[in-house]
Amino acid sequence: MLSIQLHPARFRQLGSQFYSEVVAEPLPATQLLAWNSELAASMGLPLDVNQIPNAADSFAGNQAIAAEPPIATVYSGHQFGVWAGQLGDGRAMLLGELAGQEIQLKGAGQTPYSRRADGRAVLRSSIREYLCSEAMHGLGIPTTRALALVASPETVWRETQETAAVVTRVAPSFLRFGHFEHFYYLGNHTALKALADFAIAHYFPHHRDAANPYQAMLSEVVARTAELIADWQAVGFCHGVMNTDNMSLLGLTIDYGPFGFLDGFDAGHICNHSDHSGRYAYGMQPEVGLFNLNCLAQALLPLLDRDEAIAALKQYQGEFETALAERFRAKLGLVDEAPDDWQLFTRLFDLLQAGHTDWTIFWRALCHFDMTSLNEPVRNLMVDRDAFDAWAWDYKVRLALEGRDQAERQTAMLAVNPKYILRNHLAEQAIRQANAGDFREITRLQTLLARPFDEQPDFEAYAGLPPDWATELSVSCSS
Repeated sequence: MLSIQLHPARFRQLGSQFYSEVVAEPLPATQLLAWNSELAASMGLPLDVNQIPNAADSFAGNQAIAAEPPIATVYSGHQFGVWAGQLGDGRAMLLGELAGQEIQLKGAGQTPYSRRADGRAVLRSSIREYLCSEAMHGLGIPTTRALALVASPETVWRETQETAAVVTRVAPSFLRFGHFEHFYYLGNHTALKALADFAIAHYFPHHRDAANPYQAMLSEVVARTAELIADWQAVGFCHGVMNTDNMSLLGLTIDYGPFGFLDGFDAGHICNHSDHSGRYAYGMQPEVGLFNLNCLAQALLPLLDRDEAIAALKQYQGEFETALAERFRAKLGLVDEAPDDWQLFTRLFDLLQAGHTDWTIFWRALCHFDMTSLNEPVRNLMVDRDAFDAWAWDYKVRLALEGRDQAERQTAMLAVNPKYILRNHLAEQAIRQANAGDFREITRLQTLLARPFDEQPDFEAYAGLPPDWATELSVSCSS
């Protein structure tokens, strides 16, 4: 049997004003529902979780697996565009590090930052986070990872009575924009500098010798954020709650709450039932990314002058547009850049919007686009087929200009247009089965979503249109 020995979290080096030591609150009758053997092996942990004694209790927080107590970090942030003041890890505890990765429990009990909440996570939201973390990794999108999922019959109240669960989350760092905002708005510039120096030393060491390392770090965060949001837009991912405290300094997708993937395309799609104004709609995500970066730049002003901050922020629009164009050229099987590419993209988006065409199914079908046919499988997905025919003619002309071998193009397109995504109804089916005591669907979905671009005949039904009842599903900030 193998015991786990974590290294102390490097974040502890910053001192007690940056975090509080906490104690996990035990959960009864814990049960390990999922174990990420691929991630475990990459961290030097066993593929077989049975080799870890008392694994369920260890990953619920009932049994210590680090020499030092867990810590919860303090941060602040803008929520729905409004300054919210002090926040912090209200239901997350950082245990330590292993193989250069921070290991954190989400749902292990209250912390000083729980703000009168219970510090718990429910099974419903924990299944969604576990699965989506790994789905995004399978899609090649930067993300926090999920190592383990533990459930307990303990009652937790949200809108209704639910049961508790704990997700073990893994990332190189859980640093957020809000960590920097916290000390800026406190006027504690000494602590702000210490935090920025820590970030540069551990995560941006290549900027230590820059003319202004803080500006260099900000510029890289701008670029990473632009790339990340371009990734989201390309696969139709909606984060749902892009508050500054949910934005990773490392450009990772973090905090899976009311997320969702597009079914029928709608640029105004709102996945978060709590987002009454549509601030975090799919089409708004690029703009919100810039707003959040402005908040981070504001927080760093004691360390760089305003012109340096503005210069870094001005990179965002170009970085995002370049990244987005690259992704959509790849999705269309195009290699070279052409002056009319954006016109080709936007005409297609207008067609998809007009018919609310299923985003994932359309792009996967387009992978088989044939230069010599009417492409009926794709055409039949469209409401305005005459308009599609006009677009398809121009697309054929554009493809012909490159002269790329059709089979090569189709293979390349299949590698960037996923067949499988974590649609809401798939997650909901896993949740309903888990609530009935059957946890096998979690493992099935994890297996499927690890290879979203591959043909998997046994999972063909998972690639179809969502059922009618899926339109009634909604997720909120409690998800």
